Amino acid sequence: MRVLRISHSATVAAWRGRERALREDGVDVSLVAARRWHAGGTEVTLSSTADDPVSGAATIGRHPALFLYDPRPLWRLLGEQWDVIDIHEEPFALSTAEVLLLRALRRNRAPYTLYTAQNLRKKYPFPFGWLERRALRAASGISACNREAAAIAQDKGFPGRARVIPLGVDVVPVAASHPERGAQRRDEGRPSSRSADPERGAQRRDEGRSGSDQSDSPVLVGLLGRLVPEKGVAVLLDALALEPRLHARIAGSGSLTDRIETDAATRGVRDRVALLGALPPEEVPDFYASIDVLAVPSVPTRDWTEQFGRVAVEAMAAGVPVVSSDAGALPDVVGGAGIVVPHSDAAALANALIEAHANHDELTAAGLLRAAECSWNAVAVEYEELYRGALRAPGTSDRGIEIITVAYGAPDLLERALAPVAGTPVTVVDNSSMPEIAAICERLGVRYIDSGANLGFGAAVNLALADRLVPGADVLLLNPDAAIDPEGIATLQRALHSRPGTASVGPVQADEQGRPARVEWVFPSPARAWLEAAGLGRAVRGPQFVIGSVLLLDADALATVGGFDERFFLYAEETDWAFRAHLLGWTHRAVPDVRAVHTGAGTSSDPRRREAFFHASQERYYRKHYGAAGWASARTAQFCGALLRSILLSGERGAEARRRAALYRLGPVRVERRFRETRKER
Repeated sequence: MRVLRISHSATVAAWRGRERALREDGVDVSLVAARRWHAGGTEVTLSSTADDPVSGAATIGRHPALFLYDPRPLWRLLGEQWDVIDIHEEPFALSTAEVLLLRALRRNRAPYTLYTAQNLRKKYPFPFGWLERRALRAASGISACNREAAAIAQDKGFPGRARVIPLGVDVVPVAASHPERGAQRRDEGRPSSRSADPERGAQRRDEGRSGSDQSDSPVLVGLLGRLVPEKGVAVLLDALALEPRLHARIAGSGSLTDRIETDAATRGVRDRVALLGALPPEEVPDFYASIDVLAVPSVPTRDWTEQFGRVAVEAMAAGVPVVSSDAGALPDVVGGAGIVVPHSDAAALANALIEAHANHDELTAAGLLRAAECSWNAVAVEYEELYRGALRAPGTSDRGIEIITVAYGAPDLLERALAPVAGTPVTVVDNSSMPEIAAICERLGVRYIDSGANLGFGAAVNLALADRLVPGADVLLLNPDAAIDPEGIATLQRALHSRPGTASVGPVQADEQGRPARVEWVFPSPARAWLEAAGLGRAVRGPQFVIGSVLLLDADALATVGGFDERFFLYAEETDWAFRAHLLGWTHRAVPDVRAVHTGAGTSSDPRRREAFFHASQERYYRKHYGAAGWASARTAQFCGALLRSILLSGERGAEARRRAALYRLGPVRVERRFRETRKER
């Protein structure tokens, strides 16, 4: 696999472990980084070695979202053949737009992946919001360093499942990697006698850890990063004022640099605060070696919160306990391996810092385990999976099959569907909570899950996907009013893997009387809605999907696209999933050699309710994929077409057209809501 990675932050050599680990695993990685960048408040110049090759590109600007690369080296590299282009920049960044523009001009069709850390739901002004939507829509993969950023990327248009991959660290305890440098400390700016001799400070720290009574031992607390209000510097100083055993070593630069001494003096803690200034990356390990506990007391604001907290993981990897606030992603990073306290709570911070010092060994062990999850080797494995998902690598037909059925009443139909496949791993999610359905599952030996409420089809499937019977297997969605035999399922799976990049396959279908049903449909679009209104729907050509009553999903596609969008309560869930897969480059098809029986509407007895729910899902689909304007166009087309048919047709067909026109005049989601409210009242 040949990968081109572009990342301005890779200027810092310590942050290029991902590439080193990928190369060790046999991935051919070429890396482009900024020639100069700033990290932790200090200027960093790119350096490269034979063991750590990287190409430099000059940059215009220094803001992560507003800078541009010198296009010449990118133009040259994008003229080569790559399997994947990994743009380690935010989707809304100008540099991302620049790379994508150069890629288009070079006619390079390699799939690209993006990185995001933005865990606040911001609406960007033009052109940034527009650039973000276009970049996300066409991306083949997303690496997010926190869960909220992944969710936001999906909500803003990325059609697949964004992978949460931590920022990497070298998991090498500082004492082991720099034994001769552990006693060398920067102590500029500390006026007390304690600060005049750093070796005495380190000795006192070690004595405090090994002594039998630590109640009066001083605790050296480190704070590293940008010295700005939102990083919680004031909260740490307040904690020092509350707890006399705390001493602080503060490293970094920022708007508060010139105020910290005055603020510390005002609180009466100036003699317990050492200001070290901005540290170059190579001196950071020594900083961790000089402290007992790292504090990350960040304070979220309306426009900012912690996106990961790399310093927390670095400190854990160095064997230093961590205490953080609950800002942004910090609870996910620190929770369970350090101590998390409410932000802006100086008393809680002070107590937690003392507690962390007292439980140093326990927290160090937990921290090392957490850091191992963020090691460069672990991160490289995640990135290889990201790249393989972007490439839509073909799977094998021997990976197994798991069946998921969502039931809602109709136990007789369900038993007919399950009987032929009872020897296969099957999960039934019961949205009706019927004892009869539980009894059928027990009798047939299949897993039964009572959802506790009518979750809808997509949410119920996701419930089963969250606890797989056969992890990594392909998944057959089987309606309770449909039936297929094991031989047909095996043929479907062979067909699924016979063509690389196939996300789903389904059988041809007929009802009990042998009447065939259409199973392949062109994806809905506003243009198609107008053609259908004019009676030309059957003439529409384009990418197709297969209906979900009997549908086999490829395991790799499922991992890449993710589960079903739970906003679709009933109908169009598979349409939305298939369209998202289509945007990621996957295809769908019916298998004419396999036949299934499908009763159709077997679990619903109210056609008007069914009609309302179907078209409400259509509205959600149009709004999601084509926006408000696209939905307005499709709605107008549907209304006009139905109105025209109501005039031209007589009898029941004319009445049906009048009901359809009324449905679109009122709005399908609005009508669906009325049906739900009526059912609740009953």
